[in-house]
Amino acid sequence: MPQPQFSPFSPFSPFALSRLLDDGAPPFALLRRRTPGRDHDTVEVLLGPVHEAARLADLPVRELPTLALVPFRQIRERGFDVRDDGTPLSVLCAEEAYEVPLAEALAALPDHCVRVEGGGFDVGDEEYAATVERVIRDEIGRGEGANFVIRRTYEGRIGGFGRADALALFRRLLEGERGAYWTYVVHTPDRTLVGASPEVHVRMTGGTVVMNPISGTYRYPAGGPTAESLLAFLGDRKETEELSMVVDEELKMMCTVGDMGGTVVGPRLREMAHLAHTEYELRGRSSLDVREVLRETMFAATVTGSPVQNACRVIERYENGGRGYYAGALALLGLDPSGAQTLDSPILIRTADIAPDGTLRVPVGATLVRHSDPRGEVAETHAKAAGVLAALGVRGAAPRPASSGGARLADDPRVRAALAARRADLAPFWLRMQERMPAAGGHALVVDGEDTFTAMLAHVLRAAGLSVTVRRYDEPGLREAASAWEGPVVLGPGPGDPADGADPKMRMLRGLAGELLASHRGGLLGVCLGHELLAEQIGLPLVRKAEPAQGAQVRIDLFGRPEVVGFYNTYTAACDAGTQAELAAHGVEVSRDPLTDEVHALRCAARGFAGVQFHPESVLTLRGAELVAGLVRAVVPVGRGA
Repeated sequence: MPQPQFSPFSPFSPFALSRLLDDGAPPFALLRRRTPGRDHDTVEVLLGPVHEAARLADLPVRELPTLALVPFRQIRERGFDVRDDGTPLSVLCAEEAYEVPLAEALAALPDHCVRVEGGGFDVGDEEYAATVERVIRDEIGRGEGANFVIRRTYEGRIGGFGRADALALFRRLLEGERGAYWTYVVHTPDRTLVGASPEVHVRMTGGTVVMNPISGTYRYPAGGPTAESLLAFLGDRKETEELSMVVDEELKMMCTVGDMGGTVVGPRLREMAHLAHTEYELRGRSSLDVREVLRETMFAATVTGSPVQNACRVIERYENGGRGYYAGALALLGLDPSGAQTLDSPILIRTADIAPDGTLRVPVGATLVRHSDPRGEVAETHAKAAGVLAALGVRGAAPRPASSGGARLADDPRVRAALAARRADLAPFWLRMQERMPAAGGHALVVDGEDTFTAMLAHVLRAAGLSVTVRRYDEPGLREAASAWEGPVVLGPGPGDPADGADPKMRMLRGLAGELLASHRGGLLGVCLGHELLAEQIGLPLVRKAEPAQGAQVRIDLFGRPEVVGFYNTYTAACDAGTQAELAAHGVEVSRDPLTDEVHALRCAARGFAGVQFHPESVLTLRGAELVAGLVRAVVPVGRGA
């Protein structure tokens, strides 16, 4: 089919939205995108054939845009466990593209009520609350991760569903929701997706990559949102830690795709019709192909949990069926006027997935952390579904703000001050873009124990002047390579019980730690899990903490100096005062909590090893970059360079 004679996303000849009501019309997508630098008061219209692709690498990047519907099962491309429900990677290749002013679109779109029959959640409130309790106790409480997002789905049926209903729902979301990053309807022969997603998955233009972790949910009170109730939410420790954890998790991805790591902007408040979220923006520079960026960022911690790989296993244990498109992404790929690749992708949340026969699914999830209240998480899922369910007529309109004049809550000076205070608790290293340093300090090997915090560790090590290689613990030949490595070796973090002798990962890492401690002379550093394994090798017992410290920012005494650091641990090494004195006689220094005997760190210059229970690479560790550089200098023998 010949290409139309116009460029995408420039003023086009008039387009009649009524054309989309014709059953003979091609598949279509209508998008209102709040992408920086574009007119927010326009609706883009894409029309073209839809095909299925096997891999993200197969997506075409062309002058006219390509819109991909990326299902959650696509995360298998990263080698992660996922329930394969067969949801396709569908691709709409636009053969026509138009822009319609928002006011004109609202006037032309169908305006009728769309009714849902037999609606309700597949998992009841009591059952979901019980699941929350189990995840906190059995997963977070046993070191499987810091947080997990567990889905429940509102299900129902729309009788006689057709194109007009899809467009009417889109119109209601345009009118009823606010603060969405993308508001959209995508209609293909197999399904219709209509939603209003608040969250950027990943955006790339001109070599700049942007991610947008959103977490922490302020549910508007029945009487409407107020600055006072918002300030109480902003002061809630659980909500603060929840957002910090997902920032760490998405920085891991940014350090994977970014040539020079990433920088953190914010926090900000995203106000929507039924709730508000706190958010950060992460920015970095990348020379990767946009499809590789898309692949390496599957999927956000805000919709999976952290670490992401183990979160996928937990999701499979607790959720019914596959996720379909929930927590996947829409991805708009194209070329800018200079021919450079572009990518704009929202996370597929707050979205109705409707089959041709009218079967309706609206999946939602809550982020479960160690301080989660089961009833509060149930209420959060209802609030997150509210925007789409209001468009469907299932629930009422959003409460109006209690304050007069319609002013944004984010403009209140007290709210601005509360948000600024959160920024003061983040490591300055991650608040500025880093320059690439010459690798003049040696070559470090980082062993990944299934937690890509190692990507952040690698970035911090490079900033200290080292070249870095990261290898997973289960890569063939890793053990032999580590034993022969001439530079420093870093045993990184990972989920699980370090004392579990039945876990093949722990058996391998425990053996590796013992071999390196006995014979490696290039310097040895353990972080979190790696630290626990080193502590075990020198005779310290490993115990389960009374309360997990997943995403906890704590002030500690570190070898005589106060430091603010971030912990992500359920297990710890223990050392009493007598054992500390015995180790000191053998040249091993121990930094411990005198009240609990928990070991924060240990080091031995004579034997060239050190370990830290906290995460120096985390945004929660204020002087993390300096601590890493100092630890590496302390463990690498003179003349080996670091």
